[in-house]
Parts: sequence; structure tokens; C-alpha cells
Amino acid sequence: MMIRTATTADLEALTQVEAACFPPAEAATREEFRARLAVYPDHFWLLYDRGRLVSFVNGMVTDEADLRDEMYQDASLHREDGAWQMIFGVNTIPEARRQGYAMELLRRVVHDARAQGREGLVLTCKAALLDYYARLGFVSEGVSRSVHGGAVWYQMRLRF
Repeated sequence: MMIRTATTADLEALTQVEAACFPPAEAATREEFRARLAVYPDHFWLLYDRGRLVSFVNGMVTDEADLRDEMYQDASLHREDGAWQMIFGVNTIPEARRQGYAMELLRRVVHDARAQGREGLVLTCKAALLDYYARLGFVSEGVSRSVHGGAVWYQMRLRF
């Protein structure tokens, strides 16, 4: 297993994994990933197993305390010295799920955010994943204002 940050060369692989993990209304597009990679490639964590991308996490950094839908589309909102590491997506290809890849990757993201002096991390998830993220110390703040992809999202926060 190897974890590393992204480069623009990862664009196609990221797009393919995202499409395998999220319905079209929720998945980031190739162009959204291109814009994100141009601004904050070090806030993509990629996990490879036997040379294959099996899982990744990405998101911008901001001083805003809550994750807004505009953040998904506008990479210019990223602030490298921001207080909060936002998590836009936790992706694991279907055939590699339930093997601990995402948890391992999230532990690395939490470690890196702490080492970078952030106040913590924020993510949104569906109700079925609340307990999963709680195992890492995230606390639910209730239903998010996000309407991304037409789904109901819960905002969760991990404070350091």
C-alpha cells in the first residue's frame, strides 16, 4: 500500500474512480478535478494497492466553518493557510470496499491536517455513514444546508 498526494497526471484515474463511487448528480466532473488539481493537489490523498488507485480523499482548505456547495465547483475558494480541511469525497472502488482502505486514508488525512495546524476537518455524508465517520472522532452537526446532487447530507466535524 502506498499513499501519496496528487498531480495533474492523476486526472483520468481520479475521474474514473469518482464515477465508480458516486451517482452522476453527485460525482465531480473531469473539469472540476482539473481545476482542483491546478489549485490544491496536495489536498488529494491517493491510496494505491499493488500499483492500482483504489481509494482517494480530496477537499479544499478554508477559514469558513461550514462546507458550502459552491466549494465543490469553485477551486479559487481554497485558502492554503485556512483553518478547516474540507473533505469533498471519500472514494473507494466498489471491489475494494470493506477492506480498510478508506479508514487508513482518512487517518492519514486527519494526521496531515493536524500537522498543518488546522482547527480540524469538516465533511458531509449520508445518514448511513454517520457511525462510520464517528469512529474517527467526527461529530454530527445535523442536516447540512448542502443540496449537492439532490441528496440529504449531514455535516460532521472533527475538532483538534
